[in-house]
Amino acid sequence: MKKAELVYREILFQAVEKKNFELTQSGLSKKLSLSLSIVNSAVKKLESIGALKIQQRSFRILDIKKILYFWASLRNLEKDIIFKARIETSAREIERAMPDVIFTAYTSYKFLFKDTPADYSEVYVYADDDELNEIKKRLKAFKLSESNPNFFVLKKDNLMKLYKNVTLGGLFADLWNLRQWYAKEYLNSLEARI
Repeated sequence: MKKAELVYREILFQAVEKKNFELTQSGLSKKLSLSLSIVNSAVKKLESIGALKIQQRSFRILDIKKILYFWASLRNLEKDIIFKARIETSAREIERAMPDVIFTAYTSYKFLFKDTPADYSEVYVYADDDELNEIKKRLKAFKLSESNPNFFVLKKDNLMKLYKNVTLGGLFADLWNLRQWYAKEYLNSLEARI
């Protein structure tokens, strides 16, 4: 994930989940341990599309939907995949086999909202190197192959520890980048909830 995306994730987290629509660039810089120039560049891009208004000492979020779509269009989920495999079992069994990881996409939606807009067969998780090693140990109990993968591990960034789960903005960006037909069903349902 690019550094600017970390800024977008936090802005969306504050607006969507915390209902906080006024932030400061210096506050974001400190919280995310990013340079003020990176934060400023990310914020100015959002201002240029009318998603927020920069004021003298802060900025105000005006349009959450614009920020969601802007980040989703920049997100490159494929680039963050560090492991993928075909596991010859159901998505539910794959989910049960996981250690304490951060789920995204369909599984995350299911756990967050106790609902599934459509059946799904792929599982996506965020994990660091230690978690990936544990995942690989647990997967030894299953038959694995490389063709037509249904399980994907995405590189977990260091700032994910600030959030207990994938953020709603992050979930939206991840679902936006999936190719399965039912991703659209989840995306539409999530957008209605946001």
